[in-house]
Amino acid sequence: MADLDAAAVLDSPRRLDAIDRKILTVLQADASLSVAEIGDRVGLSSTPCWKRIQRLEAEGIILRRVALVDQNKIGLGITVFVSVESSDHSDAWLKKFADAVSAMPEVMEFYRMAGDVDYMLRVVVADMQSYDTFYKKLIAAVPLKNVTSRFAMEKIKSITALPVPAAPAA
Repeated sequence: MADLDAAAVLDSPRRLDAIDRKILTVLQADASLSVAEIGDRVGLSSTPCWKRIQRLEAEGIILRRVALVDQNKIGLGITVFVSVESSDHSDAWLKKFADAVSAMPEVMEFYRMAGDVDYMLRVVVADMQSYDTFYKKLIAAVPLKNVTSRFAMEKIKSITALPVPAAPAA
């Protein structure tokens, strides 16, 4: 019973205080800042700030720190939203599909959906020929009922920073 209680505690989200939330907001805006700069912005000295960042990483709240790249400037000018419907909903089919799609570098995001579509992919490619090549790989991976492609004409908003909610009132 004690093991179950410990597992429940590990799976439940830790309550973030106002400083943790400020750190998350600052890092989402610019992860290249030094710990001292982050500390200045959130009102901490370097060591306590560093310890909080390390804890947020250890707890899996901060997943990783990355550089964001402009897809157009590296020749990936087409974004496609791909809806997939399947007639097979078995665990074995999903594992095979998920493994195949996850291995495709063109797939930037991959979701299992509720509603009239089973899966949604966000795919980034250089051109229509590249998408056709991707599409052929996708439909060859596993049996699919329907695949619908929607091509983005213009990116109007794209952000990576999550809106960190305020701490709940005590």
